Amino acid sequence: MEARKGFSLLELLIVVAIILIIATIAIPSMLRSRQSANESVAISNLRNLNSAQATYSSANFGIYADFPTLIAEGLIDARYNTSNFSGYQYGMALTPDLRNYTATANAVSATTARYDFYTLPNFVISYSTAVTRAPAGRAGVPVN
Repeated sequence: MEARKGFSLLELLIVVAIILIIATIAIPSMLRSRQSANESVAISNLRNLNSAQATYSSANFGIYADFPTLIAEGLIDARYNTSNFSGYQYGMALTPDLRNYTATANAVSATTARYDFYTLPNFVISYSTAVTRAPAGRAGVPVN
């Protein structure tokens, strides 16, 4: 009788267990890396938004614009006006005289990013003033 070649059930179960252990270690690290990447993109996008506002303001007698105007002028990408752009939703609040603005980047969920950010016409990007959406002791503090 010929000996059969192949793996026993026990050997296959051991391989599956090893794969599960590796996945248990790797997946949380991958999620943290994705969160950090989304946060970096949000900070970069707020910098781009500040540059667009500076460009618009210098050409329009010191007033600032909302997203649709900046998009129409070709200063920012249309994705800023969508509900989810790299794990963040962006917002813009203008004062009635259009001389000040607050731009925000709020994480869509806790799994996409840990922190929220905002910026003012001083072009400093800061963590959210909400204590739960900023690193411990850094609520409202500029991002390094």
